[in-house]
Amino acid sequence: MKKLLMLSIIISVFGLAACDGNGSQRSKSGKVIEWRGTDRTGIYNESGLLTSWGANGPELLWHHNGLGDGHSSPAIANGKIFVTGMTDDIGSIFVFDMNGKLLNTVEYGQEWDRNFNGARGTITPDGNNIFLISGLGVIYSFNQNTLELNWSKNFLEEFNASNIVWGITESPLIVGDKVIATPGGEQHNVVAVNKNTGELIWSTPGMGDQSAYCSPLFISDQQVPLIVQMTGHHTLGIHAETGEMLWAHENTNQHQVHANTPVYSNSMILITSGYGRGSTMLRLTNGGRGVEEVWFNELLDNRIGGMVKVGNYIYGSGDFSRSWFCVNWNTGEIMWQDGRDKQGIANGVTIANGDMLYIYTDRGDMILARATPEKFDIVSRFPITLGTDQHWAHPVIYDGVLYVRHGDTIMAYKIK
Repeated sequence: MKKLLMLSIIISVFGLAACDGNGSQRSKSGKVIEWRGTDRTGIYNESGLLTSWGANGPELLWHHNGLGDGHSSPAIANGKIFVTGMTDDIGSIFVFDMNGKLLNTVEYGQEWDRNFNGARGTITPDGNNIFLISGLGVIYSFNQNTLELNWSKNFLEEFNASNIVWGITESPLIVGDKVIATPGGEQHNVVAVNKNTGELIWSTPGMGDQSAYCSPLFISDQQVPLIVQMTGHHTLGIHAETGEMLWAHENTNQHQVHANTPVYSNSMILITSGYGRGSTMLRLTNGGRGVEEVWFNELLDNRIGGMVKVGNYIYGSGDFSRSWFCVNWNTGEIMWQDGRDKQGIANGVTIANGDMLYIYTDRGDMILARATPEKFDIVSRFPITLGTDQHWAHPVIYDGVLYVRHGDTIMAYKIK
């Protein structure tokens, strides 16, 4: 009887702890959202989301103006939303609760103000800390709760690298005790530093290319743990523990811009770039120690919007073609190509949940479409009217809410 009473008390205490002051249930998912979701795929796994929206779009729960310049995405951890912005050339971190209340803010230093101004890379939460890389190539570690600085490192200066035309645009990758980043130096091309101290753990010269606006990917299901990163002229496969470059695949375009994190599934890696470069499918060989080319598609040249794999198909937009595509993952065959430039949806960002695509166009429309190889099947759309400058930030889905950042403004829409 005493055991039953004690169990009842414990359940009651934990039940109360999961409620806010009004007794309503708070998020218990415990998910951590960083760049492109929980695993950098752009795929979200939520249930009960709306399959269509009204003519005016889903309900706007809250919004906040005053982020300043930037197109970094929101990150979410421990019941808090983290996002960066720039005002008067100084970058700041903003922390919100899940109801949109501003909890804290701190300036972290100079940000990119030379073109397409503002904060770039998305924050990466890890444990009790958050990590970010500025457009000027400084890695920062802050305490999540207090926003006190743990450490910072200017990796361009320390590793003898130069900045790139549109500023370093990288979301740090955390693998175990390592922070992976890409200075792009000839000797220190990709590096791993200790996440607790910032001290160098390993460095690889790679192919000596410049950094290419890309956030790296970790692959853990091969015989060797892999970091896959795109640099100016090559895609690299790097041993995550030692920093040894295991392979390099040539991949370049006229501006050395490769802003999309590779898409990975079952030993296959899709790399895609804009400016007419197209997409290449690679297959890992020898337990991750090598690669071979499976197919190449010249038309599928996504520049900065990311692509998603739903079932056996890839969905995303093309840069030069100004079209939306569905492509067979295994063969590279185009299932459909749809260029609706007159409707203002010719390019943009793609994420997915279940069999639905969430598309944020560079003209400012938010679109809900079915992920089907039959046709570009648009279900609902509405315009993003708040915010400033480019529509480039990648949206986030978390606990039935769609978060959209447009320059100076972050918005939260109820989609469940």
